[in-house]
Amino acid sequence: MTSLSPHPADAVEPKTRSVGATELSWCKAVPGGTGTTVLALLLSKPPHVPFLQNALRRLQISHPILNSKLRFDPASSSFSYVTPSAAHIEIQPFDVQSTSQILESCETTAQLSPLHLILEHELNKNSWKDTDPSLDTHLFFASVYALHDDKWILTLRLHTSACDRASAVTLLRELMEEAKGVGGVERGMHKEMGVSLGIEEYIPAGQANKPFWAHGMDVLGYSLNSFRFSNLDFKDTVSPRVSCVVRLQLNAEETGRLLSDCERRETKLFGLLAAAGMIASHSIKGIPRDQWEKYAVVTLVNCRSILDPVLSSNHIGFYHSAVLHTHNVKGGENVWELAKRICMSLVNAKNNKKHFTDMADINFLMCKAIENPGVTPSGSLRTSLISIFEDHVIDHSSKMSQEMGLEDFIGCASVHGVGPSIAIFDTIRDEKLDCACVYPYPLHSREQMQELVDEMRRIILDAGVGFGNSPDKNEVDLQYSC
Repeated sequence: MTSLSPHPADAVEPKTRSVGATELSWCKAVPGGTGTTVLALLLSKPPHVPFLQNALRRLQISHPILNSKLRFDPASSSFSYVTPSAAHIEIQPFDVQSTSQILESCETTAQLSPLHLILEHELNKNSWKDTDPSLDTHLFFASVYALHDDKWILTLRLHTSACDRASAVTLLRELMEEAKGVGGVERGMHKEMGVSLGIEEYIPAGQANKPFWAHGMDVLGYSLNSFRFSNLDFKDTVSPRVSCVVRLQLNAEETGRLLSDCERRETKLFGLLAAAGMIASHSIKGIPRDQWEKYAVVTLVNCRSILDPVLSSNHIGFYHSAVLHTHNVKGGENVWELAKRICMSLVNAKNNKKHFTDMADINFLMCKAIENPGVTPSGSLRTSLISIFEDHVIDHSSKMSQEMGLEDFIGCASVHGVGPSIAIFDTIRDEKLDCACVYPYPLHSREQMQELVDEMRRIILDAGVGFGNSPDKNEVDLQYSC
């Protein structure tokens, strides 16, 4: 297998650019535990490590930000991306004995699969914490773990400033295309010539404009309003935290019916999942049914299609915007009505360009929470109950995945620094809904979050009772497009 690294004599001076404002907020968040993106793939065929390594290097060449290093300048407290011309990634192998030791070290009483445990292990391997500030750090790491039963787990771990969820989906798809031998053809038109600019540089002219006084009022409003947010009960606010995962899964029939009902009621899936999460939170806390609670939801919007110039869906980097909105919930809430309110809240925010005008405010507050944990409830760094993506991922890679022997995969990011109590990463694969629900442990216990997710699942399935029935007149009056 030939190396993709150029001869030293042909080496080109690395390219450097400063990180953008949104990227900077992630650079500050990741060392504390929020923003380590991981893709974990369970394989039934032995991976050819040299082949995979070269495939990943070709992806680094196509998407230079994946080949970049993060540089910190102590004098200015600023970060920048440094991109060499030669691809660098090395896959770290773990034999059966090493993998077994890692699995045995995982402190949990839950019956979790090796894939699940390795995912959590990778989420909490923080290559950007307590590093020598004089050294540049890579943004992209890969490992292969060998299991006893002739199976393997391939993990890809990335810094979220360089790889949002849409980027992770692109990375996985293109890796499978490489495995099938079609990568070079498929990707030719999408090759990025250099590390692109941050999202702020692509916002259409005038759409992020906001008077200075308005910025101040909105930051103050967000800050004061946060003291009224309700949270899940905190179990341990003192011990060191890690990110753990609970999966919410539906079978193909349940998923099909759910999506059909969302379409019939003109409601998006993210609204239904967020509504179920809020109602479940109210329910498991055991508070009186008539007691209202105010919950915050952060919805992440993929902005690629509305930037100037428009960026391809295959364009790797961080190009999501966060929209914070709040909703009052009490016992006995109708999940569909709440889901519609959540959808309409996001529609109104986007119509008012808040995904652009409030970007700087949200980034500022995120950084302030990181610097001053005491301003959050119990110093927990919790900024909302739920974070969720506006659009779910639909995976059609089953045929290509056979080339790799891909049996299962989970993709998500760590949240145990600043962030929500539960971050939902929803995927529809083989027509089945699979949500990786990430939470900070032991701030919340695994038993508590399993109860929450089980209650969410019950609420979602109960919402589907009566599929095929026409909505009554009152429901029709509540409908709107999300």
